[in-house]
Amino acid sequence: MIVITFLGTVSGIPTLDRNHPAIVLEHYTNTRDVLLFDCGEGTQKQLMKAGISFMQISKIFITHWHADHFAGLIPMIQTMNLEKRKKPLIIYGPEAEKFVSNILDLGYFGVRFPIEARNVDFEGNAIKKIDETDDYEVYATPAYHTVPAVAYCFKEKDKWNIDEEKLDKLGLKRGAWLRKLKKDGKYQLKDKVITIEEVGYVKRGLKIVYTGDTKPHKNIANIAKEADMLIHDGTFLEEDVGGKYHSDVKKAAEIAKAAGVKRLVLTHISRRYTDTAELEEQAKKIFPDTIVAKDMMKLTLK
Repeated sequence: MIVITFLGTVSGIPTLDRNHPAIVLEHYTNTRDVLLFDCGEGTQKQLMKAGISFMQISKIFITHWHADHFAGLIPMIQTMNLEKRKKPLIIYGPEAEKFVSNILDLGYFGVRFPIEARNVDFEGNAIKKIDETDDYEVYATPAYHTVPAVAYCFKEKDKWNIDEEKLDKLGLKRGAWLRKLKKDGKYQLKDKVITIEEVGYVKRGLKIVYTGDTKPHKNIANIAKEADMLIHDGTFLEEDVGGKYHSDVKKAAEIAKAAGVKRLVLTHISRRYTDTAELEEQAKKIFPDTIVAKDMMKLTLK
């Protein structure tokens, strides 16, 4: 199960209703892993409002180094320090080593827990794996913005589940042996070898893509192919003609349609739109399963 919480959904300048960009992804298997995508100003306070401890965040993925997407790192790292954090923190992003080093050099607070910066490629059109655990993988691809920027893809690994009907037909009962079967693909049960294909089925892992700031681009369509959710820059109602390198909601909807995603969530909304009904309406004409994100909105995928 995955729970996504939108902590901040505004573009550039915050409003009373919308904070700077930040999204929490909580992944539940046998354990709970908490990942943060972007960390705009005020993120730690938004986490408190959402009932999520910033101390539980294991990895932070910065899409680009415009202040509205990273300035929240500075106070949050200091608060982690004050709370005597010992757990390592990994920060990903284009040119991450340079920017994280600069952040840690600010002030006199010092850091008493490990922080690792990992650079993410921001040129070209390749999709590259940047992180992996037993349960999921994270990929990145270059986005199309005014500064080095990337989009991220969180992908659960496909897993074998046990089919109760198949077990019954073979006259088998559940037990600890099934754990070994899932791991190895086969199991010697008395005088017979049972294979995972005989009693199981593959459950496709969930896939979520977050673009950060970007103009419409083929890289996004490629990384978002058949995603369960595409969280896309939806800054404007009309096409960006001012050279800000953001997406309008109709172009974002076209990307979602071309990629064959299940659901489109528009975020990074310009403060000019106090009512987002028309944004959603125009996008839905192209891609019906579209919603506009708002601060503190939670979405659950199973």
